[in-house]
Amino acid sequence: MAIPSGAVARKGVPRTPLAVTVSAWAAPLLVLTGFAFVAFVPVLIALVAALARARDTGVKAAAAVLAVAYAVPFVLWQARPDGAPSLSKDIHPGFVVLIVAISAALLLTVHGVRRR
Repeated sequence: MAIPSGAVARKGVPRTPLAVTVSAWAAPLLVLTGFAFVAFVPVLIALVAALARARDTGVKAAAAVLAVAYAVPFVLWQARPDGAPSLSKDIHPGFVVLIVAISAALLLTVHGVRRR
């Protein structure tokens, strides 16, 4: 009888939803490739999944910081009347680096939780 992957977890290991991991990979990829506006979807999924289902507070904190790091340039882009036609053209490269770095930290946190 085959056991589905993910059905068996080691005792004492907090489980982080797969949606958090996939979203943490997708968000910086979308921002780096010029689809920064669409990146709100994986950022939102990572935040909601981490806050609702993750047991580790480090994962929750990293997902919240990622959401804030993405929200700042998004709100600035929306608030400026003379902003660029797309978020990808308006976002400062520093925010791109920050989003990528925080996503990497979230991934390291998720993988660290799984290995403990």
